[in-house]
Amino acid sequence: MKLSNKFTFVRIIYAPIFVLLYFIPMWIKPLSPDFASLLAKIFMCIAIPCLLFAELTDFLDGFYARKNNEVSDFGKLFDPFADVILHLTTMICYMFSFGSEGGYMYPVLFMLLMIREFSQNFLRMVAAKQGVAIAARKGGKLKTVVYIVSGFYALFLECLVRFEVIPPFFGALKIAASVLFVICVILSYVSFIDYLSHFGKVLKEAAK
Repeated sequence: MKLSNKFTFVRIIYAPIFVLLYFIPMWIKPLSPDFASLLAKIFMCIAIPCLLFAELTDFLDGFYARKNNEVSDFGKLFDPFADVILHLTTMICYMFSFGSEGGYMYPVLFMLLMIREFSQNFLRMVAAKQGVAIAARKGGKLKTVVYIVSGFYALFLECLVRFEVIPPFFGALKIAASVLFVICVILSYVSFIDYLSHFGKVLKEAAK
């Protein structure tokens, strides 16, 4: 496997690991609240730097693909696929919290994002079958940046809960998280419309 694709693969590998780090303390909480609280803090200290590195690989795979002349149609498909796996996985986690006050993302927003991402991947697969590799466009890149910012903000709020440093205005902070995820939905559909405007003819040709 090329070095650039190895960096991409890191995001796919880390997705289920993040799920375990996020949820194991919640699963243990009914059995042993004190031990679960300790694990919640320890696992968060592991999850955050690992997630930072996983997100960094989105830059590293592109950097080494250009540096080592490894740019390929496979990479153009593999990179956004890994992004979708990681981001949708973490967003599922953010619908829940170790505390009793609920998560940070409404399920309806997640469903809208999931529909968009699956539709985008379908477009990429159809285009690939037609011999067209759809690379990330500026709108898609901006959407990904907002995904990352929103995700880390939600994770920051979860850290406040797990380390028991919840401020009195925590409710307002959660509203801000909801606003960020709404922006994610808006940008994701705006960018999808942009992809359709440039590559929609591929779908029409494939459907003939």
